[in-house]
Amino acid sequence: MKVNQLKAGAALSYISMGLGYLVSIVYTPVMLRLLGQSEYGLYNLVSSVVAYLGVLNFGFGSAYMRYYSRYKVQEEKEKIATLNGMFLTIFSVIGLIAVIAGTILAFNTEIIFGSKLTGVELSKAKILMMILVVNLAISFPNIVFTSHITANERFVFQKLTHMIKTVANPFVVLPLLLMGYGSVGMVFATTIVNITFEVINAVYCVKKLNMRFSFRKFDSALMKEMTIFSSYIFINLVVDQINWNLDKFILGRFHGTVSVAVYGLAAQLNSYYISIASAVSNVFIPRVHRLVASTNNNNALTKLFTKIGRIQFIILSLIFTGLLFFGRPFINLWAGEDYNGSYPIALLLIIPVTIPLIQNIGIEIQRAKNMHQFRSWVYLFIALGNLALSIPLAKLYGGIGAALGTAIALLIGNGFIMNWYNQARVGLDIIGFWKQILSFTPALLPPVLAGLLFNRFINLYKPVNFLIFGAIYVLIFLLSMWFFGMNQNEKEIFEKPFKRLTSKFAK
Repeated sequence: MKVNQLKAGAALSYISMGLGYLVSIVYTPVMLRLLGQSEYGLYNLVSSVVAYLGVLNFGFGSAYMRYYSRYKVQEEKEKIATLNGMFLTIFSVIGLIAVIAGTILAFNTEIIFGSKLTGVELSKAKILMMILVVNLAISFPNIVFTSHITANERFVFQKLTHMIKTVANPFVVLPLLLMGYGSVGMVFATTIVNITFEVINAVYCVKKLNMRFSFRKFDSALMKEMTIFSSYIFINLVVDQINWNLDKFILGRFHGTVSVAVYGLAAQLNSYYISIASAVSNVFIPRVHRLVASTNNNNALTKLFTKIGRIQFIILSLIFTGLLFFGRPFINLWAGEDYNGSYPIALLLIIPVTIPLIQNIGIEIQRAKNMHQFRSWVYLFIALGNLALSIPLAKLYGGIGAALGTAIALLIGNGFIMNWYNQARVGLDIIGFWKQILSFTPALLPPVLAGLLFNRFINLYKPVNFLIFGAIYVLIFLLSMWFFGMNQNEKEIFEKPFKRLTSKFAK
């Protein structure tokens, strides 16, 4: 049953991700037009501020997984119940702190958002912030239940509920948008959906998984140990918030909600890009830990690191070059002319993040070797550098300036420092890795030439032309990669799903 859960969970994870993209492609343009650019920007701005309260979880969700697994192996049922009680108490207190902090923020929106927002926008910002804070506060205790479901490897239930939630959310939100309730109606509906599924998770844990809680003993020694373990994860949480939410806040203060809306759409495209790369590497995480635990052979790790990086590069280079040549007309057709400015911002965000994405299995290698502390500190300084660069650049150049500041900081940290560390300290052959990546250059030339010709001679702003020549571009890219880029192992990886499908149809 365990193997079935893993396989089915992995399959459902990809289906859920694909379904999420499909729903977003259909739902986002409708939502953008119903909200309007200014209100969408206001929603993004308030969300970015509330998101900072998310760091209050201190990375304890990862700690739960570690200590639950330890007690599960030892069959310490009482300790598991104590652990559950401790975490529910901790996250409930954190939720209460979030409400208090959020309420203080809500009543000081004029100070937080500055003078670029109108009186109506500031009033609406208060309401949005309170609803979003309640949503966040309730989500904290739910971390215990979602972590418990993951620890018990109930992936089928977890992924199915996530899929249902993904599909249900637009159907609940759209009626309120159509009735004119705007961003307030949207976040209210989203909060109701989230609470519903959080209750479902809790009931499933208690009824189906027999999750028990003990509040009689608070293990202070365990709490200290968990805090130390979670501290570096907490640094990563802070870094992520600075890198991916700070720009919106800066733009809101200096340029207003419209600038935030344009940047927010570009950030959304960047988040899709990141999630696709992560889905590929996550499959290999157990293999990394097994390799380190069994042999800790740097040659074997480099081979795996390079193998995964090449596959990720093939996928991401298709998306990136596709965005480069078709991104502007896509945004124009999908979101509207008001969001044309999102195109250069998306490119500035995606270019630097491509380097860590094709190397993100290296993060797991560092963790497996217990060498991830350096990365946490480097990323903290990257975030501070991002802050120092983005504020003056955003003042001068708006969204493009903010994205440029982020791009420079990420390129320095991920492109140079982390590559040096992986080569000099972790023991990976980074020079050999980049030689392998550069070997794809001949395979990229035909699609790049085709993209340039399409942009020069074809009106891609016509939907029919966009679809036809977009499909032709994908075909040219795949054929070029097949004949000039992929090695035999990569061809077999991409052939397997088609062979399985054809054999099933043949039967």
